[in-house]
Amino acid sequence: MELNNLRPAKGATHKDKRIGRGQGSGRGGTSTRGHKGAKSRSGYSRKAGFEGGQMPLQRRLPKYGFTNINRKEYKAINVSTLQTLSEKLGITAFAFDTFVEAGLVSKNHLVKILGNGELTAKLDVEAHAFSKKAVEQIEAQQGTVTKIDEKSKKENK
Repeated sequence: MELNNLRPAKGATHKDKRIGRGQGSGRGGTSTRGHKGAKSRSGYSRKAGFEGGQMPLQRRLPKYGFTNINRKEYKAINVSTLQTLSEKLGITAFAFDTFVEAGLVSKNHLVKILGNGELTAKLDVEAHAFSKKAVEQIEAQQGTVTKIDEKSKKENK
């Protein structure tokens, strides 16, 4: 047996129905769509969630929960990521622009430094927010932590 003569087992595959290909196909006329109605016509598509006129599930169930309009979404960057970037690129000062250039965040994101991983280098880090563990790790290596004001980011746009 070779790769060029592999075949599926007999009866494992079926030919597709060629629907709507004239009288000679054996499925002419209505082409398996039945008689009349929206489903028999071209261009028909049922709305998502349609249940044949019955009240759809998403309308039977009540709304619940709430969305806080003042929520701030931060892009998390771990201390371990700063350590690897520092080793690879030789960076000791991390500003917001450094994160953008490294491709970790876009210019519209807010950055939060988290304390996951080990830090061995002395780093100066600027970000919008820091976890307590991250601050402890950076300052333990005699590095500095600078919080960026979010309003100044909006002025730079």
